[in-house]
Amino acid sequence: MSSPRHVFYISDRTGLTAENIGEALLNQFGNLSFKRHTHPFVDTPEKARAVVEKVNRSRQENGQRPIAFVSVVNDEIREVIKQADAFHINFFETFLGLLEKELNTEAVAAEQGHHSIGNTKRYDARMEAVNFSLNHDDGVSDKNLQEADVILMGVSRSGKTPTCLYLALQYGIRAANYPLIPDDLESTDLPRMVKPYKDKLFGLTIQPERLQAIRQERRPNSTYAKIDTCRSEVADAQSMFRRHGIPFANTTDKSVEELAVHILQACKLKRKF
Repeated sequence: MSSPRHVFYISDRTGLTAENIGEALLNQFGNLSFKRHTHPFVDTPEKARAVVEKVNRSRQENGQRPIAFVSVVNDEIREVIKQADAFHINFFETFLGLLEKELNTEAVAAEQGHHSIGNTKRYDARMEAVNFSLNHDDGVSDKNLQEADVILMGVSRSGKTPTCLYLALQYGIRAANYPLIPDDLESTDLPRMVKPYKDKLFGLTIQPERLQAIRQERRPNSTYAKIDTCRSEVADAQSMFRRHGIPFANTTDKSVEELAVHILQACKLKRKF
């Protein structure tokens, strides 16, 4: 089996843009293996030269030309990075010229906006949504629950918390979540805390076998992690969702990104910024 191809994500900010687009492209080559290196905040020529050295060293040691996904605004820094012995995909150079042509104007002040918080209203909306989700995690409080955009319900370890936080951070959605405990599952009614907000409820379910594996890591050899417990709780939760007409999704094979989009569409929610 050939050695993995080295991939470098190089950015003058967090690197998330380069990683997200780069991963989407690399995922189309499932028959190949890659070794990833992320270098965020490469915002000076000195830092860029240091990264170039690492890329070139990888080329020498691995024998294959690395792939470099680059998300850097500054022209001087980009020119330094181009000196690396790699196959370069530079997102700004690839797309900015096309946009300038279509908009019939040159890009200006892009660097300033790229390096700052930018739209403070957008940033504040994200932070407010994250704080809301943290304050309403696992049903710890019903204070201001009426302000939630969506309330996720599901058995313990079905993916509620990461999905809520992703919805908050990426879309500014105020997402609360409520864990279904045995007393809730034994009842034919909705839990008291969330019953007044039925129209905001969305259920998460999961395959019992996957749930058992997750719970086993958290509480090994406990009743909580037994397969019979998992099967019973999942079945009861799904019965509750169907009984009360609550839309739900299976988290077993879905990424948090896919779940978030599914919830937005099912609940007809819109990005807050």
